[in-house]
Amino acid sequence: MRLKYTIVIGAMFLGLNMNCQNTPKKVSANLAESMEEGKLIYNDFCISCHMADGEGAGAIFPPLANSDYLKNKQIESIKAVKYGMSGEILVNGKTYNSVMSPMGLSDQEVADVMNYINNSWGNDYGEFYAKSDISKIKP
Repeated sequence: MRLKYTIVIGAMFLGLNMNCQNTPKKVSANLAESMEEGKLIYNDFCISCHMADGEGAGAIFPPLANSDYLKNKQIESIKAVKYGMSGEILVNGKTYNSVMSPMGLSDQEVADVMNYINNSWGNDYGEFYAKSDISKIKP
């Protein structure tokens, strides 16, 4: 009887351990899929202002690549993508004062594009965003 319990407990531990090991792979797979979708969205909605390399357009539109604003102000960046923005912002020591119109993106599309820009052009900002994270952010 004792051997039976040992086997059951061992199997439960092994199952839990395997689930813990698989979790990062699932997040990584989800991030990769989200970034693929985010790149498509970026190319449709963002590329004309922020450029293919994320460097922005001179003094008019700020860079996303190596952007201290994006890195340090994730919630504000999400709000800008989700709701648009206007007024002055300081990015990498330079003031920008343009209008970013709301794009009409769904919460999933905002999550995907944020995952893409947070992990492109050398950026390593923020954590994985899911639709549920974005839906909690209000204007």
